[in-house]
Amino acid sequence: MIAQAHSATLIGIEALPVVIEADLTGPIQGDGERYFVLVGLPDKAVQESRERVRVAIRNSELTFPNKKIMVNLAPADIRKEGPALDLPIALAVLATGGDIPRSELEGTMILGELGLDGAIRSIDGAVSVALMAQEKGFRRLILPEMNAAEAAVATGLEVFGVRSLLDAVELLNGSSLFAPVRFEASVNVPEVQYTVDFADVKGQRHAVRALEIAAAGGHNVLMVGPPGSGKTMLARRLPTILPPLALNESIEVTRIHSAAGEKGRPGLIWERPFRAPHHSASHAAIVGGGKNPKPGEISSAHHGVLFMDEMPEFDRSVLEALRQPLEDGVVTVARVSSTVTFPAQTILIGAMNPCPCGFKGYPEQKCVSNPATCGKYAGRISGPLMDRIDLHLEVPRLKVDDLMGGTDGEPSADIRRRVLTARAIQHERLGEHRTNAKMNPREVRETVALDAESEAFLRTVIAKLNLSARVYDRILKVARTIADLRGEPNVRKAHLAEAVQFRERSEF
Repeated sequence: MIAQAHSATLIGIEALPVVIEADLTGPIQGDGERYFVLVGLPDKAVQESRERVRVAIRNSELTFPNKKIMVNLAPADIRKEGPALDLPIALAVLATGGDIPRSELEGTMILGELGLDGAIRSIDGAVSVALMAQEKGFRRLILPEMNAAEAAVATGLEVFGVRSLLDAVELLNGSSLFAPVRFEASVNVPEVQYTVDFADVKGQRHAVRALEIAAAGGHNVLMVGPPGSGKTMLARRLPTILPPLALNESIEVTRIHSAAGEKGRPGLIWERPFRAPHHSASHAAIVGGGKNPKPGEISSAHHGVLFMDEMPEFDRSVLEALRQPLEDGVVTVARVSSTVTFPAQTILIGAMNPCPCGFKGYPEQKCVSNPATCGKYAGRISGPLMDRIDLHLEVPRLKVDDLMGGTDGEPSADIRRRVLTARAIQHERLGEHRTNAKMNPREVRETVALDAESEAFLRTVIAKLNLSARVYDRILKVARTIADLRGEPNVRKAHLAEAVQFRERSEF
């Protein structure tokens, strides 16, 4: 007889649950544990689950059937990967042997990796699995206790966290010691505390203003300045002035980090991501990929900040791969077996020196790079990528008086209040969670109506700086954000002039 354990994990291809069928084919002579067969395209990790399941059942003081065991992982034409199938395989075997009522497995999704002592270890992608279970109509989800808090956001099903195989058996046998994990926004949403603040920044008012505009409108930024001018310090403080993550944004961020295997704590992620990959990072590490595609740094920075320090030092192919995600907000990784699309709505903050030695154009220290080397260095960031960066600014070194005797900067909390007000205006105009940087050309035309003076000014700027159509649109978007920060309904010449000044260095 076949016991169908409707137990599953997220395979990642078509989001299909894995139905696990266990069949005891009859008594055998000798040790039945040697006759434990898995079929249905299991990979090496799933094949090895036979030993983990066998030892975990025995160490949990449960009875391993002394019969030939055939386990089928359906659908049979999709490769099964990872150790998260350990627990459902073990429970299917126990159900077939009579240790668990088979009816208790109906409508239940189960996943978890087993230790040899029967303990259940955490798995990747718990939020995605829970949402898939809800979508597929499952009534119950059983998974490792460490993953239960994040999976509980799927409010349409009962989520149970278990610590061991024995706990799972007792739960399925009707024990009253287990209660479903509930998610309550009023209880489960913590206040994010940052260890850095814009109040620490002395001087650099121009740069702080640019980052305020970037936070308000979701604009990309490139900072150019000599070593030690504060570019990294400024970038690391940008998340402190971004709005708090909404519940749906937190779920998206958690799903990405969980799928990438980076979740180190239970529950949802509520802090805006800040990713700062080293310039030696590979193409797959930045945009995603691998044999079984996983999110890259640009997706891990979804709803947060991707900081690329020493930007020209990144491989040219890596930089060029950013062009499409920065434009569309998604990155698609294509493989022969499948195509996976990851979200990538992030604010890019680039930082670079003006030349290899770092002092071109600064009288404080002589530049030792020759003109050819300087030109080659600057040319590592292509024109099309530059076009997709809205704000270009110089970050000079501080003077001694500013460094030692200057006043503290404006606190992040004060800047964030203005950012929140500007974002609220944008959400009312464009829809929830959309910013000016993501406006399409039609929306730009509708929201940025120029008067005669502003139009004449912009015509002069376009002709003088030889701007591309993309840069023209981005100047209008930045100007719209500046107007929103000032609470003004119309874009005027003053807003355009401030937006244009953030393009001047890169265009001359």
